[in-house]
Amino acid sequence: MRTKGKITTWDDGKGYGFITPLQGGERVFIHITALKNRNRRPQINEIVTYQLSADKQGRKCATNATLAGDRLVKKRQSKTNHIRFTVAILAFAFLGVSFLTGKLPFYILTFYIVASLITFFIYWKDKAAAKNKAWRTEEQTLHLLSLIGGWPGALIAQEKFRHKTSKSSFKAIFWITVFLNIAAYIAYLNKETVIPYIQSVM
Repeated sequence: MRTKGKITTWDDGKGYGFITPLQGGERVFIHITALKNRNRRPQINEIVTYQLSADKQGRKCATNATLAGDRLVKKRQSKTNHIRFTVAILAFAFLGVSFLTGKLPFYILTFYIVASLITFFIYWKDKAAAKNKAWRTEEQTLHLLSLIGGWPGALIAQEKFRHKTSKSSFKAIFWITVFLNIAAYIAYLNKETVIPYIQSVM
């Protein structure tokens, strides 16, 4: 049986809040993972439809929750996820071509692959922690992993686990780390031109 309520408390940083049922009664806990569509963050006083459940401690919580307009947003999210996966594959392909043409040392190629695997694992672990309401990985750690070269793995993890894809501030910083890493990579490939130019400027 599905129930309607109103979001009366929401902590966007922690990803949880409370619902007050429209028919009255005790408040119901809701976590961001309970939402079908996580592309849009809940807002105070927003109506939500959900199924009533209970956590391991027997406390009331919402599951299978939907907000107004979720179905329309879900289609756009699927398209975005496809783009993330495509970008990640293209990144690995470009790294492979750079290595085969002798422009990229094997140890740097290996570093990107290992960094992506570690980043993918950390995203998976953080997703599991979010579901179990356990200790979370700090966002700064995820951004650092992306900055040093783990961003292709992060993109694949974001698509596969639908994790860290709805918070605008996180996405903005994430893409900045991707841009900075790509810029550093391009500078490395053109080091014979870049280094003399920097030396001349200094």
